[in-house]
Order: sequence, then C-alpha cells, then structure tokens
Amino acid sequence: MLCNHVPSAADSRSPAATGHHHQSLQDGRRASGDGGAVTENERIPAAMIEGTDTASCRAYARSVYDDQPNAHQRFMEKLDTRIRNHDREIEKMCNFHHQGFVDAINELLKVRADAEKLKVQVTDTNRRFQDAGKEVIAKTEETIRCRVQQRNIATVVDKLQLCLPALEMYSKLKEQMSGKRYYSALKTMEQLEHVYLPKVSQYRFCQIMAENLPKLREEIKEISMSGLKDFLESIRKHSDKIGETAMKQAQQQKTFHAALHRQTNVAYKKPVYIINGHSTEGEDGVTPKSQMLEDEDTEEEVNLLVSIGDKEVFENYYRKQRRKQARLVLQPQANMHETVEGYRKYFSQIVGFFVVEDHILHVTQGLVTGSYTTELWTMAQSKIIAALRTHSSYCTDPDLVLELKNLIVVFADTLQGYGFPVNRLFDLLYEVRDKYNETLLKKWAGLFRDIFEADNYSPIPVANEDEYMAVISKFPFQDPEGDKITFPKKLPMSQSVPQIYMQVKEFIYASLKFSESLHRSSTEIDDLLRKSTNLLLTRTLSSCLQNLIKKPHIGLTELVQIIINTTHLEQACKYLEDFITNITNILPETVHTTRLYGLSTFKDARHSAEEEIYTKLNQKIDEFVQLADYDWTMSEPDGRASGYLMDLINFLRSTFQVFTNLPVSFWKWLIIMDGGNGRGHPLM
Repeated sequence: MLCNHVPSAADSRSPAATGHHHQSLQDGRRASGDGGAVTENERIPAAMIEGTDTASCRAYARSVYDDQPNAHQRFMEKLDTRIRNHDREIEKMCNFHHQGFVDAINELLKVRADAEKLKVQVTDTNRRFQDAGKEVIAKTEETIRCRVQQRNIATVVDKLQLCLPALEMYSKLKEQMSGKRYYSALKTMEQLEHVYLPKVSQYRFCQIMAENLPKLREEIKEISMSGLKDFLESIRKHSDKIGETAMKQAQQQKTFHAALHRQTNVAYKKPVYIINGHSTEGEDGVTPKSQMLEDEDTEEEVNLLVSIGDKEVFENYYRKQRRKQARLVLQPQANMHETVEGYRKYFSQIVGFFVVEDHILHVTQGLVTGSYTTELWTMAQSKIIAALRTHSSYCTDPDLVLELKNLIVVFADTLQGYGFPVNRLFDLLYEVRDKYNETLLKKWAGLFRDIFEADNYSPIPVANEDEYMAVISKFPFQDPEGDKITFPKKLPMSQSVPQIYMQVKEFIYASLKFSESLHRSSTEIDDLLRKSTNLLLTRTLSSCLQNLIKKPHIGLTELVQIIINTTHLEQACKYLEDFITNITNILPETVHTTRLYGLSTFKDARHSAEEEIYTKLNQKIDEFVQLADYDWTMSEPDGRASGYLMDLINFLRSTFQVFTNLPVSFWKWLIIMDGGNGRGHPLM
C-alpha cells in the first residue's frame, strides 16, 4: 500500500535523498510513456496522485467515468502501474537510508544507559534538594503566615483605633444616661453623630448605635419635660428662700460698706452682683449671689431643656409657666399690710423669682433673653408699685411703715445689684415717706394729747440742783434772773413744755430714720426733716393746742399757763433748728434751707388762748352780774357793797394775780380788745 511506504525522517531531512526521489519520479514518467508521449490515461492518475488541487482531482475522477467506454478499466490499469512504480521508488529510498537508521538506533541504545544513570542522579539530586528545601519551605510558610498575621494585626489595630473613640463615646453616653447627666449625654450624642460615627459608618455596630441615638434623644426629651416641670415646681417652692438669702446678702453688703464709709470716709457704692453672668464677691467676703442655686447643676439641668431639638417648645412652656408663677408671686395676701412679715415674704418671693430668672439668663442659651426678663420686670414693677400703694394706705403704725421702707430699699438694692432698673421703686419711696409722715403726725398727735391731758398746768417745782439739771437736760431753758433764786424754786413753764420739746426731737429722729438709706444727699435730708417738722408744728401741735384751748374744763389758770408754755416753746424753736443742723451737718446760711414755722404756730396758739381768756373772763363777769340779787325798793344805801359784787371783786383780784405772770404783750392786747368792744374793764 501507498501509506506503508512513508519516507523516514532521516530521508526527508536529506537533500540528496530528496533530489534522488524527484529524479526517480521523472524516470518513471519517462518510462511510462511510449517515446515520451504521455496519454490522457497516464496523466490523470499522475495528477490525482501527485496533485494537490482537490477540485482538479474531482474533475479528473468525473472524466474517467464520463468519457469513452473502458476508460475506467484503462484508468485502473494505469493507476496500478503508477502505484507499483512508486512502491519501487520507496523501496529504493528505504534501502538507501536503512543503514543510517540502524546506526541512529544503535546510538540511541548506547545513550539509553547514560540516560538511565542521569535519571537516577537527577532523581537523587531532586530528592536531596527536596529534603533540604522542606525546612526552608516550612520556615518560608511560617514567615509568610507571620507576615499575614502581622499585616492583619496592623489592619485590626488601625480599625480599632478608628472605632475606639466611637465606642468610648458611646460607653460614656451610657454612663451619663445611667448617671442622669442628660445635658452632658446630649453633648456626647452630638459628637457621636457628627464626628465619630461618620468615620466608622461601614460597621454594623455603628449602624446599631446610630439607630439607638434617636430613641435615646426621645427618652431624654421625655425626661427633660418631666425635669422642667419638677424644676419649675422646685423654684416656685424655694423662691422665697432664695429671695430671703439674696436680700440678706445685699443687706450685709450694704452694712459692710456703711461701716467702711464711717471708718475710711469712702463713698458707698451700690453693689453689682452679676457681671457677665458671674457673681462678684464683696470685700467683706460675702458672696452676693444666692447660693441656693448651684451653678453647675442648674446650668446642666436647664441647658438640657434647650439642647434636644425642641427649643421653642421648651421655651414657650417655660415662659408660660413662669408668667403664671409671676402672677401668683405678685399677688399679695389680703392682710399683708398688718405685719412686716407679710411684706417681707412678699418681697422675698419676688426677689427669688427674678434672681432665678437672672441666673437662668446667664447660665443658659436661649431659654430666656434679656428683653424677656426686662419685659417681665417692667410688668412686675407696675404691679408691685400698685400693690404697695394699696396696702401701705392701710398702715397706721409708723414703725410698720418704716419697716416697709427699709424692706423696699433692700428689695430695690438687691434687684438693682442683679441689673434690674428700680428707679420707680425709689420714686415710690417718696409716696411712702408721705404716708410715714402722716402716721407719725397721727402718732404724735396722740402723744401730744396725752401730754396735755397729764399736765397739771402749774409751774415746775425744783427742790435742788439735780432736779433743775434734769429739767434743763430736756429743755433749753435760760433765765438769768431766775438762776439767782435759791432752791427750792419754780420754773415758769409746766411739765408739758420739756415733754413737748423732747417729743418734737423724737419726731425729728423718727423722720431721719426714714431718710436713711435712700441714697439722698445731706441737703435733701435736711430739707425733708425741716418740712416734716414744720408739718408737726403747724398742723399737729397747733391743732392739739387749739383743741386744748377750746376744751370746757380748761379754766383761766390753765389758759394763762398755756400762754406761758407757748412763749417758752416759741423761744426754743431756734434750738430745734440747731438740732436739725447738727444731725444733718448742713449750715442754714450755706444753702437755701427751709425755716421752721414754730414761731407763728405758738403765736397763733397764744392769741387763741388770750382770746379764750378774754371770752371766759367776760362770761364769768356776766355770770356774777346775772346772779346778783339787788333790792330795787331800798330807800337809801346801807353803806356796804353787795355780797355778789364782793365775790366778783375777789374773783377778779385772784384772777389778775395769776395774770401777773403773763408777758406785757398780753396786757396790751387785753386793753385793745376791751377798748374795741366799747366796754370798760371792771378794774381799769
């Protein structure tokens, strides 16, 4: 077969063999032809065997069957002939290359043994190399494993360092929630949301944290509203204590500065207790700010209310409730005017209320504002003034009015120290001062009446020098002629004169008490004292004297003594002016001071007494004349006066004996009055 005669690889690689092969083919072609002529039957098998064009082979095969008869037979014959030729050529070629092939095989057989040795050596070397490399491989694998672990550890450390702040903050948040420090918890929550969690948001635990934060915030919101209600209730209950403490501290501060002023002559300055939200400490070590409110606790508690997202809700609720509390605080009790404790409690509650508001204003952000507190104080001040006007009008005790004045001053100084304007309260003190003067005048009217009722309207007897000095120490009596008389002797005025004089001085002292602590100048205080003293003399004392003179039981002797008493009181008015000057340190000639009107007061009283004497004397004479029983049928006089006439003469004699103590001006006035009435005096 043709497929069994394939040239060997050695043949195909030999150029000589190849050339020989082609030569054999050419010889075959020449031998197959007759005389070199190639027929169609020869050409077709050659083309089909040696050709490479498949399409041509199909055409040749078709022509074998389509041409002349017996063409197939001839083709097959030619084909067999052609195959035999090729077989001979192949056989020749194989014979030619057989020895070379045998030699090659022998060479390979020789190399085989060396190859086996080499294989054994390579295998042994490989085994020994593998054995030697196992330890290296193990170390290498361990090194790789360590490097991977190291890299993983570094990665974990980096991630933990990134996560730890968030975890620590969340743990801190839980601790703050457990410790009920909700304001700090809110601050921590804000840091978690905006700083820490965004950096590690890819981790599931952070997502869980983020989901829990709104729940915690809602929980804090509910707790905050409850806390706000408790806080409002607490400050409502403790406002009076807070205010009482603040007022005590203000009073201590004021007392300290007053003592300092007396020692060093340094002017008193009103304390300012709140500066930029912080309390200042006085030089005496007294902290003016009320310690009832702890800054840190109150700040955290109140700031919590405005930091949880619903600031407006908490703000409106807080302000609404505080306005209700303000209305309750500003509503005084119906019997407040009866005791000073009623006023003190009223002021303490108001001070406590506004101290709390000022404290919240400075330690929180937005819950209250300056305009809000100013508006609230303006409203409160109007109600306070109206309430004080109403209740002070019911006061009849000057001591209570004085206590009220002192409370108003402390109240105003305290709130002024916290920055609240109090000018209207100090203006109110002028009205309270008028009320105080009215109550003083009423009280002193009663004192004067008691003095006049208890007086015996007779000259004061003094048995010795001590008794005389006791009288002189109370009343500035000067009588050079009387001093020459030895003891025992009598002073011309009655006991009521030194008592009245002392009570006028006491009235001046009482008026001065009200003027203290009003932050007024000495000139203003001097003017106020003189005006109030004038009211005492011209209205109260004058009215008491006029009523005394008009009383039915006051006889001529008492009227004469009243005239003498008013004369001495009139002379003592200059000493009262000196007394006012000494306590106010204001000289009358240095400023336009108000003068005392005592001179006219006592002159008017004396004139009234003189008129009353004239009236009573004429009434008495008329009574004597009317009671006289005359014998109108007597034929001639019996030479002696009537008994009624003798009684009248004796009465006039004793009466005019009393008149000898009266000043000359009284006699001149009496002559003028008698002449003006057209009646002759019985003894003139």
